[in-house]
Amino acid sequence: MALEQATAAEPGGALRLPRARVVPLSPSPGTYTTSVERYLTGAGIAKSSARIYRISLTTWGWMFAGTAAPTGPARRGARPPAFDLAALDDPGLPPVLAELAAARADEMDADTVNRELSIARKAIGWWRSVGWIDTDPTLGIERRPALPDRTKALSENQITALWHLDAAVREKTFWKMLYESAARADEVLCLNVEDLLPADKRGLVGSKGGATEWIHWQSGTAQLVPRLIAGRRCGPLFLTDRKAPARTPAADICPETGRARLSYRRAEEIFEESTRLLANPLATEEDFDDLEGWTLHRLRHSALTHDAEDGTSTPMLLARSRHASVRSLERYARPGVDAVARHVASRDPAARRRRP
Repeated sequence: MALEQATAAEPGGALRLPRARVVPLSPSPGTYTTSVERYLTGAGIAKSSARIYRISLTTWGWMFAGTAAPTGPARRGARPPAFDLAALDDPGLPPVLAELAAARADEMDADTVNRELSIARKAIGWWRSVGWIDTDPTLGIERRPALPDRTKALSENQITALWHLDAAVREKTFWKMLYESAARADEVLCLNVEDLLPADKRGLVGSKGGATEWIHWQSGTAQLVPRLIAGRRCGPLFLTDRKAPARTPAADICPETGRARLSYRRAEEIFEESTRLLANPLATEEDFDDLEGWTLHRLRHSALTHDAEDGTSTPMLLARSRHASVRSLERYARPGVDAVARHVASRDPAARRRRP
């Protein structure tokens, strides 16, 4: 950060201490949208994380403009109003922003709200460090307490039912790869065909911290990958059904089909809608529009939990999950519902009496 220092004489000849003033390292890009892209590249955000950051910062863009962010289907493809990044220094913004953030927090789960707030503050910190803005309008907005959810790991029966859904090859391959590799959804969506070693059942991904790492899958995924690739030699592994729209980055377009890389948002929507009846086994088709399905992250959570139940060692779980610490792994290593049920059943006195 560049600093300028100035001194001036106080009345009576005394000198004031030097005062530092932030000088922008580069001219402000002006618009909020452009500032977001400059942050993602300038701050070195990993490609696998950039999609999530962009979605969160787009959501905050609406609120920075003093408007409630769209939710549900209306959010897909929505763009925040055009405004200059300098609007974040408006002294009237913080109370408006706090009200909008509180209203959104009432509609969303605490984990999502806290993640989006953290991403917004990282971007604001970077913009301040380069001198594009002076203040943080999110000061005073508190993180929401998130109660631990002990049911995120799907049961083995639920996983089996998922594989029997009538779904397209793309979805079947994506879901199988997520579960068998225990990889993050955004990492898998960033895979290109040339990143795969099909014979070795592995692929190269950009991890959460920016490193390049291997993920490994099993026979279920290996049988589906050739059908998904269909002879393609390069480009995104998971594609949309339509041609890429204008302004799509070249890296996200298949050079052979002209179709775009499948987005995290769309992949999440498809999975959530496909699993509504599985997630609510007592519901009927008439209830479908009012139901909520599973999130993609539950496949990773389930894979690691099932591994832990089967006795996988902690070092292997760390290698498979690619977590940096055991503490981060703890929430996945808890026995799931099936393991607890087997434990209770094995100690049922009535069951013991029935044994020969």
